[in-house]
Amino acid sequence: MTRVRTGVRVLGAVLAAALGVSLAGCSATGGKRAEDARKQAAAEGRAAVTTPRWTFAMVTHSGAGDTFWDIVQSGAKQAAVKDNINFLYANSDEAQQQAQLVDSYIDKKVDGLIVTLAKPEAMKAVVAKAVKAGIPVITVNSGAEQSKAYGALTHIGQDETIAGEAVGDELDERGRRKALCVVHEQGNVGHEQRCAGAKKTFGGTMENLYVDGTNMPDVQASIEAKLQTDTSIDAVVTLGAPFADAAVQAGQSAGSKAEVDTFDLNAKVATALKDGKLGFAVDQQPYLQGYEAVDLLWLYRYNADVLGGGRPVLTGPQIITGADAAKLKDFAERGTR
Repeated sequence: MTRVRTGVRVLGAVLAAALGVSLAGCSATGGKRAEDARKQAAAEGRAAVTTPRWTFAMVTHSGAGDTFWDIVQSGAKQAAVKDNINFLYANSDEAQQQAQLVDSYIDKKVDGLIVTLAKPEAMKAVVAKAVKAGIPVITVNSGAEQSKAYGALTHIGQDETIAGEAVGDELDERGRRKALCVVHEQGNVGHEQRCAGAKKTFGGTMENLYVDGTNMPDVQASIEAKLQTDTSIDAVVTLGAPFADAAVQAGQSAGSKAEVDTFDLNAKVATALKDGKLGFAVDQQPYLQGYEAVDLLWLYRYNADVLGGGRPVLTGPQIITGADAAKLKDFAERGTR
């Protein structure tokens, strides 16, 4: 199994190379003028294009207070400013209500839709309705397997199984033998895929612990009780950044020495990685998911462009450790990582 390691330095080199190519492709004066104009427009909150002011709506399965989706929105809003887009956002962790929200945007005849497919069967009919109405749809974050079949242009996110496999490999390299995978949203296919992927590559044993992600005290109490009951657990894997701190607190209360690792990154996770309270995090770059979804819808409306060639556009995973966290902490604090 090929290990997925942090791509921070590699990503920087790729971006630098890409920037060099783009600058080489235009005259020194023309390129500088265009870049200066773009920067000034962004600083003033103005669009960098003169295309029509289309309306794009994003509807996710996010629950209340999940910082991950704040970062997704941050990316989407930044791209919307650049692309002269009127951006709308709605969310519900109840699948049927999420579908109803999508349906309401179809009735409003938005120019593009961005949806998550955490519970794909509940979303199938409404996505088909949008496609039939001529509204282009891009799926993000969850539902990569169903996206194309449902008629979406493309899917943007990480492959959850591959991300889980990366976690299993990392746990092996850290010498862990018994792990707990904390599932905070039952029925979310992406969460199940993460735990299943980790079990596949992990040389030790892994057990799923189902908790109520809408009740953080309950999350902490459930993890604490499990760690007190089974002292052989030496790793706890949470599936979202907000739950990592609860797991750390639970471990301390239980007197457990189990390492806490997590999916997703935010400012608090970056600090905890730097301070050694967390072992590693799996970053799927939520800012990029929001930004690219809006930008690709704009490209489709403007130029009929589609990326992916029928396959998902991957934004992760990257394994982030304490050594990497210092570089990303400032980005996380401003809400872009």
